Amino acid sequence: MTCQTNNNALAEAMELVLEHGLSGMPRAFEILKNEAMLVERGRHLNAEAYERTPQRQGYANGFKDKTLKSRIGELKVQVPQVRDSSFYPSALEKGMRSEKALKLALAEMYVQGVSTRKVKAVVEELCGYEISSTEVSRCSKLLDEELAQWRNRSLGNFPFVFFDARYEKVRQSGSVLDAAVLVAVGIDQKGRRDILGISVKLSEHEAHWRSLLESLQARGLHGVKLIISDAHVGLKAARKAVFPSVPWQRCQFHLQQNAQSYVPRISMKSEVALDIRAIFNALNLEEAKRLQALMVKKYETAAPKLASWAEENLAEGFTVFNFPSSYWRRLRTSNILERVNREIARRTKVASIFSNEASCERLITAILMEMSEEWQTGTVYLSIN
Repeated sequence: MTCQTNNNALAEAMELVLEHGLSGMPRAFEILKNEAMLVERGRHLNAEAYERTPQRQGYANGFKDKTLKSRIGELKVQVPQVRDSSFYPSALEKGMRSEKALKLALAEMYVQGVSTRKVKAVVEELCGYEISSTEVSRCSKLLDEELAQWRNRSLGNFPFVFFDARYEKVRQSGSVLDAAVLVAVGIDQKGRRDILGISVKLSEHEAHWRSLLESLQARGLHGVKLIISDAHVGLKAARKAVFPSVPWQRCQFHLQQNAQSYVPRISMKSEVALDIRAIFNALNLEEAKRLQALMVKKYETAAPKLASWAEENLAEGFTVFNFPSSYWRRLRTSNILERVNREIARRTKVASIFSNEASCERLITAILMEMSEEWQTGTVYLSIN
């Protein structure tokens, strides 16, 4: 009976091609593919439809409609089902894998910064059929669920947390604006780095920082002993509201850079830099305070604004002295985020201007997710006693 059914299907397919030429090819392929899937289901069940046999290994359970794209057009097929869902036609399995691969490739091309128009052209060349810009955009959004899962994953005990902000250009209501990209990086109890969070919004105000910090807390971030960052005004207020008891280490590198704005003469810049470096390289907190006092006195006449700034701000870089000296090099600056920002800049440079905040967040999340995975298999960043 199976042989007869196969012959009938083949005859019908050939008749369609003979009668309609190339225009009959899609329907002919549908018939042949449907028949091939029926045969494969019979082999999987070890029994034909309605056949009573002790060798039967399951039961048929109707069909499910599916539309396939091919070089000869869309094919509408009926996929045979079995009751225990243990069967899927191998011909479609191959197609399903390639379809997933194509969509992931499209998403990856988007992550690499390739424009929608270029992706569309590549797909047409590789696959032999046209794909719309809407479909390309939809494919790129396949990443969204996975990325959102990663952004919202549970956290744990991270004694040291670093924060920084950078800006990306985003279109908004016909204008190009700067969107603040906030990034949080942590060092866990084993001394390994991990990217804890990322947020993109059109401001770096306290509300944006506070939202990020509260989300980290809600996801289970605890055990924080030190926060390291530059002097972002919004972050300072948010930090006090969300983590009021956690001490703050102001980035020493940025402090040295900030000091140069208060140096009245270019000839003094290198000397001032050496004085500040000596303070931060002190053997202990008491020595750092002593050197700070000497610097303030040294410049109170020649550079009064510098002296006033140093007296008020340099101590914000001393918090690290309260931790073991073996930690100082890693915790004294937010340089851990410099490589992160460089990689973001390298990849977002291709996109240039993002169509909205969501597209910006999607790309940067994908970049950070890759870096986080790389860090998890890398060397220990900080040897914790």
